[in-house]
Amino acid sequence: MSTPIPVAAAYSSGRTVYLSGAEETMRRYPQLAVALPYAFGSCSVPVGAGEETFGALAIVWAASPGSEGLSNAQRRHVRTVANRLGASLAALRARTGDPVECGPQTIPAETPAPSPPAVRAGLFDWDLVTGTFTVDDEFCAIFGLDPRAFDGRTQTLTSCLHPGDRNVLRAAARVAAAEGRVSARRLRIRDRRDGGEGYRTVELWGRAPETAGARARTHLVGLVIDAHVGNAAVAAVERLRDGVLSLAHDGRVTYANHSALRLLGVRGDELLGRFLSDVLPWLSDPDVEYRHRSAMISQAPVSFLACRPPDRWLAFSLHPQADGVTGRVVPLAHPSSTSTPSASTAETATAGTPARLGVMYHVLQLGSALTEAVTAREVCEVVSDQLLPAFGGQQLAIYVVRDGTMHLLFHTGHHEDFLDWLEGVPLHAHLPGTETLTSGAPFFIESQQDLAQGYPGIPTGEVSSWAYLPLIASSHPVGTCVLGFDEIHRFTQKDRGVLTALAGLIAQALERARLYDSEFALARGLQQALLPHRLPVVPGIRTVARYLPGTSGMDIGGDWYDVIPTGSGVALVIGDVEGHSIAAAATMAQLRSAVRAFAAVGHTPGDVMAGANRTLIDLDPGLLASSCYIHFQPDSHHAYAVTAGHPPTPAPPSRCDDQRP
Repeated sequence: MSTPIPVAAAYSSGRTVYLSGAEETMRRYPQLAVALPYAFGSCSVPVGAGEETFGALAIVWAASPGSEGLSNAQRRHVRTVANRLGASLAALRARTGDPVECGPQTIPAETPAPSPPAVRAGLFDWDLVTGTFTVDDEFCAIFGLDPRAFDGRTQTLTSCLHPGDRNVLRAAARVAAAEGRVSARRLRIRDRRDGGEGYRTVELWGRAPETAGARARTHLVGLVIDAHVGNAAVAAVERLRDGVLSLAHDGRVTYANHSALRLLGVRGDELLGRFLSDVLPWLSDPDVEYRHRSAMISQAPVSFLACRPPDRWLAFSLHPQADGVTGRVVPLAHPSSTSTPSASTAETATAGTPARLGVMYHVLQLGSALTEAVTAREVCEVVSDQLLPAFGGQQLAIYVVRDGTMHLLFHTGHHEDFLDWLEGVPLHAHLPGTETLTSGAPFFIESQQDLAQGYPGIPTGEVSSWAYLPLIASSHPVGTCVLGFDEIHRFTQKDRGVLTALAGLIAQALERARLYDSEFALARGLQQALLPHRLPVVPGIRTVARYLPGTSGMDIGGDWYDVIPTGSGVALVIGDVEGHSIAAAATMAQLRSAVRAFAAVGHTPGDVMAGANRTLIDLDPGLLASSCYIHFQPDSHHAYAVTAGHPPTPAPPSRCDDQRP
């Protein structure tokens, strides 16, 4: 919960975090504003009871220009709701004794507008020997029968069917007895609703399990599915001349009528299950994503214009609900001169490869995340997480220069042997991974044929396109970052410019991280060398030590421990020098040596600590130190303890008697 986002800050501080709009969000939480690139306001309130905080309640809304956010009364209401929730969670824990924890699969509760069921299903058990049916109420409702009056006879059900389908039901019984299952048998049922005398189609699905101890199948169990309501709704939408789309909450298209496909100029199998921007390059504009996200957050309709190449203008409107968005598309013969198109122009639409939605935000997030990456591994993971989805790649490898040769530092992707041939090759080799580094220019190879022409003999594997980016920091070659694409990828001029610029950013971050890794390894090695490698063997006493860093990062420093045999027993020492640096480690080494020297000549615990204190004063490192020294005498079962540098504790015992034998 240390992540710099409002909900985490509310949880950690126990205070309400209120952001009225996009400007305040960007000022106080710039990384969050980059990650969620649309104007929004939020109010995050801690949820707890008494001194304990269980979590935080967050409310987010679309913040249009000039919006005022929440009023004071609304903020008080949010805090009241959070307090009630905290009290309820505390009461639940008191009643059950279980801790209040968040389940990893917990999802937001959605309350879409109520609607009649599009599909009805009725269950049945058909005795194939006697011909009788055992059914539920829904089954009777589908057939138009009274559940209380249904006699269970096959003849009663067949009387509800179209005369041409009565043999279909009997044939289903024979198939079930022979094959054990029936799938999607269509039956026409007389539709007497609203006084009509027509028919509607249902589907019969069933399975006939074998009777125990016998091969004959005597029962067919299954269900009848009535999708008439859903089919009627689809048919009505298909008759509209306006385009109608259904988008999932993440923006993927789940339905498009024929008019929408005609207006967009795309086939249904190309569009369903995908983002509009992935299929239609003229909609690959961040503003389209902004509109969709704003609609989902505000739950208010939004609209925008887009130009389908070469010059056909379309008007889009998005109508949100909690479970998704319904989109409407209509042609616009003459767009208003005051309307500014918000999607891409025809020039963008003719680009070789559709730009992925929100590429600029992946790039911004990459730059923001690289500032927080400390180690080389963290830098590589940030590059992988942001660069691959931004440009649609499937493979990424980062090679670094060490002793004049290339060595793999990081790889991700499903091709394990991606660029194995680059490992260990010298910088002067005639290979794209080395020449991009020596020349300082990125190489973009769009097909296996292009690679074979320029570099014959290089194995291509299952990768079809490559981007080789030189990583050069302060005129110093750091390494090469390679993106691989399973399908042929056409690099636009914008792609090439962005990737070239990012190469320098990645190189600077990687060089800084490698320097950190080297300093960290040196400091950690120094600290480990100063700590005892093995503990002395003292008769009658077994000593065990374990050393673990309390935090991540460069936090080596001045912690130490020691076991020192003395003439009358053994001394146990734990100490800490202020700070986490090489200077702290050096001071620790000098104090440890001083303590060992004073203890070895038989000084009392108090004299040992006094001598170590004088040593620290003489060294004048500008650092504070603290220590605990215990002298244990196994023969007398006595232990004498002294602390130094710590705040005094109430009545500290100067002598501990161990009464155990």
